[in-house]
Amino acid sequence: MAAPVNERPFVELRIWGVDHVPAAIGRVPLTRRRIRKQPGLTFAKMMGTGSARTFTPRDADLHHWALLTVWDSPASAEAGAATAAIRSWDLMATEQLRVAMRPMASRGRWSRREPFGALQAADDGTWAGPVAAITRARLRPTRAMSFWRAVPPVVGELSRAAGLRLALGIGEAPIGLQGTFSVWESPSELTGFAYRSTEHLDAVRRTESARWYAEELFTRLAVLDVSGTYDGRTP
Repeated sequence: MAAPVNERPFVELRIWGVDHVPAAIGRVPLTRRRIRKQPGLTFAKMMGTGSARTFTPRDADLHHWALLTVWDSPASAEAGAATAAIRSWDLMATEQLRVAMRPMASRGRWSRREPFGALQAADDGTWAGPVAAITRARLRPTRAMSFWRAVPPVVGELSRAAGLRLALGIGEAPIGLQGTFSVWESPSELTGFAYRSTEHLDAVRRTESARWYAEELFTRLAVLDVSGTYDGRTP
């Protein structure tokens, strides 16, 4: 049986829009070092963002940067928000989006870890609000071309999916470390895309035989709060 949602880690994704790209690029390694020292933090990734249309460098959006953090409690996350690692981005940002979440289901690994826990069953029956999905994979270099050819049909279906509020690419590097973050109106609409999208299902079925990934992770999360804007709107 899945554990109650309120007993699970507290997850935040922050996305900052910036005008000064060189300053943002220079701040990334500093943030990675600083954030590790925060009490109550169990996992963190400072990442670039992109359109997720092709999962190649041409998708990159150098004016938006993301920080994913996993905390042992909301109190730890609140304390972390006041530290230099996060405040420095707040001060330079032209806009920012914060999505607060709790994981409902997760399988796979990220940097050889299970950052959200080994949650095998989604607790959709007790959560009717908006949900988010995080996918992340480390691409095998020898299989990259095959993967990139498979992406456009899936992206096309995703852009037309009912209930989609936000979708973007996230990753620690422009090539090889692929990820997506999406927000949906409800669990049923996310499930509808995952299990009824023809192109998506075809890509999922091909994953094992195509050997695209050296490591992969999929996580579904309950969205507790959304504040701020991304590209001028609140998802």
